[in-house]
Amino acid sequence: MKTVIIDVAPLDAVKRRMAAAFKGKARGAYITFPTHELMWKILTPKRWAILKAMTGAGALGVREIARLVKRDVKGVHTDLQALAKAGVIDRAETKYVFPYDAIHVDFVLKAA
Repeated sequence: MKTVIIDVAPLDAVKRRMAAAFKGKARGAYITFPTHELMWKILTPKRWAILKAMTGAGALGVREIARLVKRDVKGVHTDLQALAKAGVIDRAETKYVFPYDAIHVDFVLKAA
């Protein structure tokens, strides 16, 4: 099973993880956001529903995804474009791909 870890981490932590990967240490797949605020801006509840529907499903067209999440095609298309622009999903010609079978979310909220 191919799992992606969605986390919040500063740039220096991401650089350390990349350096370790370049040295051959298995690090897994990550989607990292620099702040919690940006993560919640990109991963809205409707976009989470899209990711859930796409997880393990292979390449899907906009209409297929809209049917899965029971939403209109235009709104789903807008959300797919935002997810692709943020690097969360990939676009393969006329279809979209989320190449993972599972999502693990990992972050800590601390008092200000």
